[in-house]
Amino acid sequence: METGSPDDPGTAGATRAADRAGPADQASLAGPVREEPVWAGLPPGLLRMRRLLLVVWLGLLTLAAGVLPALFLAPLWAALALLPLALLAWGWVMLGRNWRSWRYAERADDLLISRGVLWREETVVPYGRMQLVEVTSGPVERHFGLASVQLHTAAAATDATIPGLDPAEAERLRDRLTELGEARSAGL
Repeated sequence: METGSPDDPGTAGATRAADRAGPADQASLAGPVREEPVWAGLPPGLLRMRRLLLVVWLGLLTLAAGVLPALFLAPLWAALALLPLALLAWGWVMLGRNWRSWRYAERADDLLISRGVLWREETVVPYGRMQLVEVTSGPVERHFGLASVQLHTAAAATDATIPGLDPAEAERLRDRLTELGEARSAGL
């Protein structure tokens, strides 16, 4: 009997069976299929809030850098206002890139949080390890209708925060994570 012949019950026959199998059969031959998480981004209200704060603070700095030297020294010194204006333009773009980089996904056993433009950081928080889920909203966030969800685990280094969510989504996420955390920790 020749190796690789159709009569050979070895691996060549199995390979040919895989070649003849349909897409559903090939998935079962390849092993368990890992499904991709469904990612959710942050609402645009967070970007508007951060850009408004950038304009307010750097706008005040631009006025101070342009008006004060021009009044007390010479009009040529008003060119110092160009530096905060350039910083404002750069910050505007960087805030947009940072906002687009934030996303989170709820999976069966854990929560994924991904962020970062240059240095990508992905945090995986197992539901059974969560000790506390907080929803916070400062005065500026409340004005823009935003809230943040912060997850606390036993590890002090865990930075699991999802900023700038709609308050209803933040409360829904808090309730769901708390429910899943209690269910997973009961099995420990």
